Amino acid sequence: MSPWFKAKFSHHFHTLSPLLHQSVQPTPLEHPQWVHWNDQLALELNLPDQPNQAMLQAFSGHECPNPFRPIAMKYAGHQFGYYNPDLGDGRGLLLAEIHAIQGERYDIHIKGAGLTPFSRQGDGRAVLRSSIREYLCSEALFHLGIPTTRALGLINSDTPVYREKTETGAICIRLAHSHIRFGHFEHCFYTGQHDLLKQLLDYTVQHHFPDCHTQEKPYLAMLQQVVLTTAQLIAKWNAFGFAHGVLNTDNMSILGETFDFGPFGFLDNYQPNFICNHSDYQGRYAFANQPNIGLWNLTALAHALSPFIERADLDQALALYEPTLNQEFSLLMRQKTGLLSQQEEDQALFSDLFRLLSDNQVDYTRFFRQLSQLDNQGTQPVIDLILDRDAAQGWLTRYQHRLQQETQTDQQRCQAMRQHNPKYILRNHLAQIAIDKAEAGDYSEVARLFQVLKKPFDEQPEFDHYANLPPSWAHELEISCSS
Repeated sequence: MSPWFKAKFSHHFHTLSPLLHQSVQPTPLEHPQWVHWNDQLALELNLPDQPNQAMLQAFSGHECPNPFRPIAMKYAGHQFGYYNPDLGDGRGLLLAEIHAIQGERYDIHIKGAGLTPFSRQGDGRAVLRSSIREYLCSEALFHLGIPTTRALGLINSDTPVYREKTETGAICIRLAHSHIRFGHFEHCFYTGQHDLLKQLLDYTVQHHFPDCHTQEKPYLAMLQQVVLTTAQLIAKWNAFGFAHGVLNTDNMSILGETFDFGPFGFLDNYQPNFICNHSDYQGRYAFANQPNIGLWNLTALAHALSPFIERADLDQALALYEPTLNQEFSLLMRQKTGLLSQQEEDQALFSDLFRLLSDNQVDYTRFFRQLSQLDNQGTQPVIDLILDRDAAQGWLTRYQHRLQQETQTDQQRCQAMRQHNPKYILRNHLAQIAIDKAEAGDYSEVARLFQVLKKPFDEQPEFDHYANLPPSWAHELEISCSS
């Protein structure tokens, strides 16, 4: 066995019915090369902090060492509101489960590994462009405190892949606490395989919701937890200005982790109807629609579980969603504005703030970061962000009057706010600059941006330019599902 395999591996999902997965050998990439390796995460998994040639051969499909037993999962899902039974891992393979030193267990998965039985008309590949975006964004969200899959490593190659243009094939090594999606349960339900559905439910409760196992109604308890974590996740997305872009049920993690990055985007200017996926012609997955879509997807999951959970219990579980989301979003916005207590006028204050940001197309991240600098920079830099200066001054006067009802000093409040309002996010233009350089063979910008995004709340003055407002050409970038 290769000496880099010091980690502990297991294969729990592999023990489930073959109706839920198929063994597939990855298709090797031509002349693979490392783009980046997440050294800190690797050490947590008892893997080397520097990747070697043996690891490159294993993760790029040239070798399949003993701990790896690659499988492609079978699932289904609702895509843009329509049920599609013909889904599954069309380009990704679950290699094994890897155990972290602290005891957590992760699926270790390669995305872009070649054809599988579920590839449909696809080629089973991922391109460098989209792989860089997922690699950077999953880690950016993690360091913002948003539940997400993780990125362990990124590989490029000479394999040609044909999209709108000829690109190179890449592999993103992804970690998730589970790759089980809402769509797994939908597949079992819509094919009438209730025994398989029960097997999947029992497995999910046992391995991912052990506290639910002793409840009077374990499946209901599990669904309740899924509702809560999904609501909390989407509240965090909206509070930090993140739009997923393709919230199909097959892209929804049963554990409430951000999953399957495609045409995502962080808000630059605050636009509630921001559509980050230019293939989303109806705006189904627009930024402001994410909370409603979350409930729609949970309702689809609940329907799939209806053979084993009574209708009244399903309704009770789904009823937890809206108050949980509202409570989480309110907490996050209070942290961002430093309002720890709750006062009667707060709802109007927040509503007027979002209207001010929208009417003036204010940069969302920049505004809140600047608001957290009132203790040392005053109000003028905030006002300078807003075209309607009078309206800005009027809102700030109300906000400062409201702050008088808080017990913290200005310095205490602003220091706390700076830990909830990032200075650095993965703006589309920053990702595009890294992509352009990488496609020319220079991976240094991927590494540099990766390091900046690890400390999104720190000042990092040497990287100030990464917090600048986006250039004019950034608004012309179009991101689609093509990857």
